[in-house]
Amino acid sequence: MLTRSNSLLQSGIYTVPEASRLTHVSGGRIRRWLRGYEFQTKHGRHRSPMVWSGQLDPIEHSLALGFLDLIEVQCIDALRSAGVSWKTLRKAHAHALELFHHDHPFCTNRFATDGHSIFMEFRDEKNQSSLWDIAEIQRVFDRIIIPFLNNLEFGNDQTPVRWWPLGQNQGVALDPKRNFGHPIVFETGVPTLTLARSVKANQSIQEVARWFEISPKAVKEAVEFEQQLAA
Repeated sequence: MLTRSNSLLQSGIYTVPEASRLTHVSGGRIRRWLRGYEFQTKHGRHRSPMVWSGQLDPIEHSLALGFLDLIEVQCIDALRSAGVSWKTLRKAHAHALELFHHDHPFCTNRFATDGHSIFMEFRDEKNQSSLWDIAEIQRVFDRIIIPFLNNLEFGNDQTPVRWWPLGQNQGVALDPKRNFGHPIVFETGVPTLTLARSVKANQSIQEVARWFEISPKAVKEAVEFEQQLAA
């Protein structure tokens, strides 16, 4: 059985601000999705439950995310941005969880191929609205979710084990078993943020490459990645 410390070393760990920086999803939305929230209506106060159960227990009373949580945030944000209603999304998430037997079904490789049929089962009562929803879901799959999942490396159980945010032909990766899941130059393990800050301070990719004994190309990729996060 994994101890808590070993589990953290293998699952990645991110604060809400760190997860927000890596996914470009606001911290408030991430908290609501993982904790649920209360809201007022004319009929009284209601509670919206969490969308899924996170990998990690709170750390010092603060919400923490694991690597799979990070990927799930990306997929759910893409679907919501496409106009998928919470009712449809929650039903689809529950159905995918039951079908795939996985706590984070949207980030699995199976979702890339089975996602359309999962959502098709949850059409609204009005057929015209349902057809529009399905069309929007298909567009977001083709434009955002499939390309995103193509940048993930999956294990034998179809669960993501590594994320290559610039593509698998580039050197930047997030691996939950290395650097607590934070972005690194995969070949050497040097954090991209360290490289970007070093270049900013010294304005020389070649000099930073010499310091860390890595290629200038790797430093350049790290800098470009951190610039994308800051944009």
